[in-house]
Amino acid sequence: MTAPVQRVLVTEAAVKLLEELKAEHGPLLFHQSGGCCDGSAPMCYTLGEFKIGARDVHMGDIADVPFYMGGAQFELWKHTQLTIDVVPGRGAGFSLESPKGFRFLVRSRVFEAWEVDELEKAK
Repeated sequence: MTAPVQRVLVTEAAVKLLEELKAEHGPLLFHQSGGCCDGSAPMCYTLGEFKIGARDVHMGDIADVPFYMGGAQFELWKHTQLTIDVVPGRGAGFSLESPKGFRFLVRSRVFEAWEVDELEKAK
């Protein structure tokens, strides 16, 4: 039996930073809105600091952190698998990793046809 297709994955480097942030801030949440500038990056917040909207899509959990995407953005990205990674540099001003000198980013790949079929079946 194969594992279910996941919409969002996470690198070990990002997990390490998330664990550090959880130890400092408590439970976390990711949101990617698809807006310009900072909004196009995945933003990491303390759970409860960001209000999830009715159109936001829960993409999955990474390192026990829920990852949401704005509904309009999801329509553009629904054919891709996201991998959350971290790189050195200043990221989004409101995202929790910013003061640490790192920024989360999204790497993506287009789902294969069989993966799309699996995701449709899982609805």
